[in-house]
Amino acid sequence: MENPVDNRLAELERRIAALESTTHAPQQPSPPDDDALEALAGREDWSRWATSLAALGNPVRLTLLREIVRGNNTVSALSAVEGLGTSGQIYHHLRQLTAEGWLHSPSRGIFALPPTRVVALLEILVALER
Repeated sequence: MENPVDNRLAELERRIAALESTTHAPQQPSPPDDDALEALAGREDWSRWATSLAALGNPVRLTLLREIVRGNNTVSALSAVEGLGTSGQIYHHLRQLTAEGWLHSPSRGIFALPPTRVVALLEILVALER
């Protein structure tokens, strides 16, 4: 049985590899296809994503996510990273990310990116590189 997350991740990896191998000037973006525009138009309440996206709109929180993905998944390890602030400030940001589903705590004192959010975060970051 095919896993849709694995398929999406494989497609993203293919696209990233293609982007990284490009050595010429960036091309003009192609217009979105009708299916993509129709999918966007069909979504009624976009505001429900505001708090989730806002949680990513803080440089410290993005740094926390990056460090947690890299294996610095405790407050002690995160406190050693330059620019993240005090342990109290780190906990504040971790609570925000956890409340919006960008992090979870699989065991006491350990933070991780939920598997269901890996592709979404990668898609957001790749889209913003354009």
